[in-house]
Amino acid sequence: MSKIYEALIRAEQERAEIEKSRSERLVSAVDAEPVAVANPIPLAQPAPFAEQPVFAAPRQVYAEPVPAVPAQVLTADSTNQAEGPVFAPDAILPTVWQPQWSHLPSLQERGRGLEQFRTLRSHMLEFRDADALKTILVSSGLPQEGKSFVAANLALSFARHKSARVLLIDGDMRRSSLHILLGCSNQVGLTTYLSGHASLEQVMQRALVDESDRKLQGLSSLTFIAGGAEGENAADLSSNKRFDEMIHRVSPYFDWIVVDTSPVNLVADGVNLSRACDAVLLVVRGGVTKLETAQRALNELKASKVLGVVLNAVEDLPAATGYYGYATYDNYDTIKE
Repeated sequence: MSKIYEALIRAEQERAEIEKSRSERLVSAVDAEPVAVANPIPLAQPAPFAEQPVFAAPRQVYAEPVPAVPAQVLTADSTNQAEGPVFAPDAILPTVWQPQWSHLPSLQERGRGLEQFRTLRSHMLEFRDADALKTILVSSGLPQEGKSFVAANLALSFARHKSARVLLIDGDMRRSSLHILLGCSNQVGLTTYLSGHASLEQVMQRALVDESDRKLQGLSSLTFIAGGAEGENAADLSSNKRFDEMIHRVSPYFDWIVVDTSPVNLVADGVNLSRACDAVLLVVRGGVTKLETAQRALNELKASKVLGVVLNAVEDLPAATGYYGYATYDNYDTIKE
């Protein structure tokens, strides 16, 4: 990246010198008042954050041969030079993650938790066969019901199915926790992007995966956006248009998008984010969530398409539940939400 940038700078400098020399020759030839000439093209300045990254405009003059700029290299200066925003997840530099294996049964080779999330994944595939479905919001009525646990493992289950390209977003901007499960950074994230302080490429993370480690293969096609460290304005951030625009921009590049969010009975963040999603899964915790809590959560989400209720932390599913898409999971301890 640095070599390409330096070459472009030198090309701009040469172009500026050519324009200056041409202007001086024109003025001396007519021996009259100076002719107004266009300002030389200014040197490209490094932009810390790109509001709407697009392909860099092609340059015609190079100081020396340089490699072709790959499609995923984006600059702020080229924002208005393309028909629309573009994005390439392969441009994200992988980093080392340290997942909490005990909370990620979808990364295991066998086990009841793995099979249960495969069952949930199968239900989602059936829903998609009947109707358009890509972006799924996962929420709960109250904290500690396991929504983040379900969101992370559902995303990983998708990623392990035919190497699907999956984007996992921590939309619980007040108490983000998915970065703890995945063992990666929360320095920048969704709040940083929605605040306009970073580009998508700067807030997205991918895991550095050893292909020989089968446990990590589920991470190889997963892209992650953490909650970020700027959650003070979560209510305002969740209701601005940048989240909808972000989903619209990245949707063509992923097979599935899973969004974890704040409990809907406590704050409006989850309801706000659900408007940009195709459907919602509601998580309840066996032996903990009261019927009134679940009913209120469903009422909060009445404007959204609720696919079903996920019953978390139970040993066996009661007979004749009457819920389509109802699923059970082993009694894993949920992370602090």
